[in-house]
Amino acid sequence: MDTGGYPFTLPVVAWLAGRPDGLPLVAGVNFLIGENGSGKSTLVEAIAVAAGFNPEGGSQNFQFATRASESSLGSHLDLRWGTSKPRTGYFLRAESYYNVATEIERLDKIDKPLLPAYGGISPHERSHGQSFLDLVVHRFGPHGLYLLDEPEAALSVHGCLALLARMTELVEQGSQFIVATHSPILLALPGATIVEIDADGDLARVSYDDAMPVRLTRDFLAAPDRYLRHITGR
Repeated sequence: MDTGGYPFTLPVVAWLAGRPDGLPLVAGVNFLIGENGSGKSTLVEAIAVAAGFNPEGGSQNFQFATRASESSLGSHLDLRWGTSKPRTGYFLRAESYYNVATEIERLDKIDKPLLPAYGGISPHERSHGQSFLDLVVHRFGPHGLYLLDEPEAALSVHGCLALLARMTELVEQGSQFIVATHSPILLALPGATIVEIDADGDLARVSYDDAMPVRLTRDFLAAPDRYLRHITGR
């Protein structure tokens, strides 16, 4: 297989390839942060594919394909489990959840009822944010592995707080999360591990206060005019 192109040209992939121990993921919540193009979503997608999830999202039982756009990185990953494997799981991609929702409706009609696991209402009949919260409240359960790619894309501030509350419940019930995010609200989850990808592709654990989205958001809110003058020239 050719490994001379994307995503193997991403600095973070080269960084991981040079580390025999790879990327340790702790129990509970693991956040991946970094600038656009840093590779955090690519890593979450690759972990999901290596764990047997549909590249477009859904559970390990979802086999549909709308447009194959995933990288080949997942086939190169070697996942090492702890003392026990998760009993359930889900891969949520904000950008392709519309496709997952369509598949949920299709399966509900041809197989055993599936909508009760999503709150009894088709995700297409709810707002984007409501359907996300229906998913984590009704479909996510104890002892699961949940991979989320920028879930804040559909959520209001209140929605992000509701997601934090549900994640806390599920962690207490033995679940593990791997989340790519830009949200300083989600990053505030107590006890979470935050791993930042820098411009060179290096991975390092950082504290909440040192996390880039937190620092930039705080600086902007403290002096928005300074940022706006620099951006607009006014």
